[in-house]
Amino acid sequence: MTHRVGQFWDMIEGRRPAPPAAQLLGWKLLAIDPAAGSIEVEFLATESFLNPAGSVQGGLLGAMLDDTVGPAAMAFLGGDRMAQTLELKVSFIRPARPGRLVGRGCVVHSGREILFLEGELRDSDQTLIATATATARAVAGHSGPQQTKLA
Repeated sequence: MTHRVGQFWDMIEGRRPAPPAAQLLGWKLLAIDPAAGSIEVEFLATESFLNPAGSVQGGLLGAMLDDTVGPAAMAFLGGDRMAQTLELKVSFIRPARPGRLVGRGCVVHSGREILFLEGELRDSDQTLIATATATARAVAGHSGPQQTKLA
């Protein structure tokens, strides 16, 4: 088995906890193919994710899709670089209910710095909930949250 390095692989291989946003969303890796730039992940939409209409709030579905396509890009990049989302377009197909949601994402094309990504989110019945396209920039990885100085 290949030992991979970098904060992304540290999280995937259990040497580091998932980021707080991923923990909130119930992020869990199901399958990954770094060479193909593809990933399958699971999320757990809880009752606290609901909007007044009783479905999962769209911003949280967008966050799930971002946490699907971003890791696909980071796996593809190998571990020494991170994928910084520049643009994310989400299309909502139908409402999502609380429960298990599965995200599938892939790198469609990559240049030296810019990657084009696609993703989808399905419920436990395999019903399509939402799709996304994204553009990301490959940037040098870092070991933790960046500190911001306030004036």
